[in-house]
Amino acid sequence: METGYITTPFGRRPMTLALVKRQVETVQTELARSIDKWRVFRDVGDARSRLGLQDRALAVLNALLSFHPGAELCHDKNLVVFPSNAQLSARSNGIAGTTLRKCLGMLVDAGIIIRKDSPNGKRYARKGNEGSIEDAYGFSLAPLIARASEFAALAQDVAAEQRRFRITKDRLTIVRRDVRKLITVGMEENLPGDWAAAEACFVEIVGRFVRRPTLKDLTASLDEMSLLHEEVSRMLETQEETKKSDGNDIASGCHKQNSNTEFFNELEPRFEKKQGGESEPTNRPERKVEPEVFPLSMVLRACPEISSFGPGGSIGSWRELMSAAVTVKSTLGVSPSAYEECCEVMGQAGAAIAIGCIYERAGHINSAGGYLRDLTAKARRGEFSLGPMLFALLRANSVPTKFSA
Repeated sequence: METGYITTPFGRRPMTLALVKRQVETVQTELARSIDKWRVFRDVGDARSRLGLQDRALAVLNALLSFHPGAELCHDKNLVVFPSNAQLSARSNGIAGTTLRKCLGMLVDAGIIIRKDSPNGKRYARKGNEGSIEDAYGFSLAPLIARASEFAALAQDVAAEQRRFRITKDRLTIVRRDVRKLITVGMEENLPGDWAAAEACFVEIVGRFVRRPTLKDLTASLDEMSLLHEEVSRMLETQEETKKSDGNDIASGCHKQNSNTEFFNELEPRFEKKQGGESEPTNRPERKVEPEVFPLSMVLRACPEISSFGPGGSIGSWRELMSAAVTVKSTLGVSPSAYEECCEVMGQAGAAIAIGCIYERAGHINSAGGYLRDLTAKARRGEFSLGPMLFALLRANSVPTKFSA
């Protein structure tokens, strides 16, 4: 065996420092107890994602354990199994030779087994005069004893993560359904509020769901949906407070209609009717330029700093937000061409939101103009959405209400 390599029946494999260290630790570990080989096998199977093992590698490990007599692994017994490739393949559901060698390499690299090579590179056992095995060459199962506690801890950690995954997924489903119901009530009852924006925000969040989410994906989606739930609930609470304060003096039909009309006109001022004229039907397709809409109150809670640029130090409408954004972009040093290009791609409301978000994080951005151009280019390619950036600021600037199932 040359320095830096280990000779195996399958050729020369590099002996890495990690493999050497793991084998030395296994040899030095006092194997003072016996373990149930099938129990540790189940732990390894449960923790396979953490160990980088595939299902076929587990089938090969199962086959190797079947060649060890008895149900327990103990240090005072021979822990080396020496089946041939043909025997291993037969007990691994007929796995192909190439796949078998790959799986054995995975088990070695993961520190599940250790190769014990013979002088001629073959697997065999040397027996004494009494017929007992004196020495064997093949695969040592000693790491299963040495790392049994580690494998058990990994299996418990994976099980706990799976429980968190299921709980988070269930909570996301409940919050999503609740938000959907609240928005539907607000729109069907024609209640005052930015219900169209809430609907668009809901669709935008759901549109980012992935088919096979991770726990991190579910947690991020749950945070965003919980923030939207908080916003929608606040809109309904405001409506209840208005009813209590105004009593029966307000004609609800006129009030509702005026609120919705004001919102849409302020969000998309290019669609307003000219004085004494009619709206131009040719401008209708330009609505696609406004790809994302969020409730104004949500935007202002995520970007509170831009409010000081509104009339009287506050912003009460989308028009005022857009006017404030024009002032802020000059303060940030954003060129008119960069802002106009952003308006063309994201729409006036989207550009205003982007400016508000950039101003909120101005201390962490070297060039606001270059950053806005980069966002615009990504948005043009469909690689950027205002939602994640807005929700990140919302989480940073407020404490979301925790939704309990």
